[in-house]
Amino acid sequence: MWFDSAALMLFSYSYNSQRKLFREDSDDKEAEDDMNVDESKENEDDEVAHALVAADALGKATQVASVGTDDITDGLKELDMDNYDEEEDGIELFGSGLKDVYYASNDMDPYLKDKDNDSEDDDDMIIRPDDSVIVYATNEDDVSQLEIMIVEDLSDGEISMYVHHALIIPAFPLCTTWLDCPIKGGERGNFIAVGSMEPAIEIWDIDIIDEVQPSVILGGIDEIKKKGKKKSIKYKKDSHTDAVLGLSWNKEYRNILASASADHSVKVWDVTTEACNLTMNDHTDKVQAVAWNPFAPQILLSGSFDHTVCLKDGRKPSHSGYKFSVGADVESLAWDPHSEHSFVASLENGTVSSFDIRAASSDSTSETKPSFTIHAHDKAASSVSFNPLVPNLLATGSTDKTVKLWDLTNNQPSCVTSKNPKAGAVFSVSFSDDCPFLLAIGGSKGNLQLWDISSEDSVLKKYGKYAAQKKASPNS
Repeated sequence: MWFDSAALMLFSYSYNSQRKLFREDSDDKEAEDDMNVDESKENEDDEVAHALVAADALGKATQVASVGTDDITDGLKELDMDNYDEEEDGIELFGSGLKDVYYASNDMDPYLKDKDNDSEDDDDMIIRPDDSVIVYATNEDDVSQLEIMIVEDLSDGEISMYVHHALIIPAFPLCTTWLDCPIKGGERGNFIAVGSMEPAIEIWDIDIIDEVQPSVILGGIDEIKKKGKKKSIKYKKDSHTDAVLGLSWNKEYRNILASASADHSVKVWDVTTEACNLTMNDHTDKVQAVAWNPFAPQILLSGSFDHTVCLKDGRKPSHSGYKFSVGADVESLAWDPHSEHSFVASLENGTVSSFDIRAASSDSTSETKPSFTIHAHDKAASSVSFNPLVPNLLATGSTDKTVKLWDLTNNQPSCVTSKNPKAGAVFSVSFSDDCPFLLAIGGSKGNLQLWDISSEDSVLKKYGKYAAQKKASPNS
């Protein structure tokens, strides 16, 4: 830094000396009287003149205060520019190597203050196995991203939630599913599969904060050719050819992922080999949702805009499967985690229907009737979620901006409570596996909402024993 200071000093001295030099040149008589100055004085004046020229070139005329010529001369002598390149013994302007600036750890660096803060910051950047994590897909101003959020301090009755980090993704997200398949090795991973308006499925590692590209891409566009006004698209082998609308990860066969697409097909992928193992074409319109049976992991449901839900056994892909007719486009599907034979389908007309798969028939002329149908919402019932702890407790979300809780005991559904979470049109609801009385809600306003349903008197009155059980659990 001393080089910079010397330069600034030099420019200040030079300009003010320049003003004095102009005054001397304007008086010829005074110049003649000064002809007898000694030689050393003339040399000093020459040095000052050079400094003045430098100042004039740099345009510092209006920025400095008046300083005398003697001051400039003294300053130049002090700098000793004639001997600038000669180093004094024992003085090193630059370090002699890494040994002067490198320390094996921050604790050994005598110049580093607040050393504990670095370790605290590092700890804050780590997602721990016991953290409650919510991944929230958003789009704002044509920028799509995954926000990885941490929920903490639930035991104090206060919900503390913050964005841990965000990953920018290239296309508008339509569906997501979490998977722990060890794509990068080890026993487990922490990944999110994303379906979008593109035909590719991207799988992102959410443990990497600065991730700029997905770990795996399933399918997608291989090449686009243009000839005049015509455009031809070549897709990768076994890829979807339209938007991916639904995803489901198989928790038993952890390398298996199912996808539903606007191209009317359902595909089953092996994420470790990045290959499509199976393609099913059982629908005649867009397929909106897929769901693996948690009790029988080879069984897959798919729901379509053709007003049917199809049940297929992955071990028998040639079998036509079983069809369940519904009254409108299928919006979402969910298996009952407390009953291996039951699932619900939410529909575009606001209804939710439940089916028992034991009543299904492969006879296309025989229609399987639902166990019950709820007229749940005034607009599309966009999402459903079963509570993982409390049997017969179902949450539904709708584009009518409401979220409702339903008790389904004995196939006689009743509304326990409802809420407008101020999220806009609700697109997604999901109960937490770790905190079953916490419901995450996403909507058109783009802000994540959390509903602690144990704060509702009607919920505690009906399911209080489960809330007490969860609080007494050492893993809660």
